[in-house]
Amino acid sequence: MKRVLAMVLLGFGITAGAVMASVEDEIRARIQPVGEVCLQGDECGEAAAASETASSGPRSGSEVYDAVCMACHTTGAAGAPVIGDAGAWAPRVDQGMETLISHAINGLNAMPAKGGCASCPDEEIQAAVEHIVAESK
Repeated sequence: MKRVLAMVLLGFGITAGAVMASVEDEIRARIQPVGEVCLQGDECGEAAAASETASSGPRSGSEVYDAVCMACHTTGAAGAPVIGDAGAWAPRVDQGMETLISHAINGLNAMPAKGGCASCPDEEIQAAVEHIVAESK
């Protein structure tokens, strides 16, 4: 009887150990770093530079709008004019595209510079402004 009990407990211990190891592996996978620091000259930095140069070019205005602008310009958050609202956009469009693009790149009122997309090149922000204006006439 003691041997049976010992075998059951041993089996339970092995199973519990395997389950605990599995749980620990899952936890490690969830909290693993999402990036790494690369210094100039490191291999990882070269790989990142290669992937940046492999980019297919600037995104379209609608792609930038969907990724960056729509959060505020679809809902009107913080007083942002809603895309498609010709009345709200008309006085802004009357200021000229150069002014609108400058405001988008440099920020205005509650809108941060580049709508908060610091990594977006100016040409992508310009394309997004042109997209919003075209959709709002």
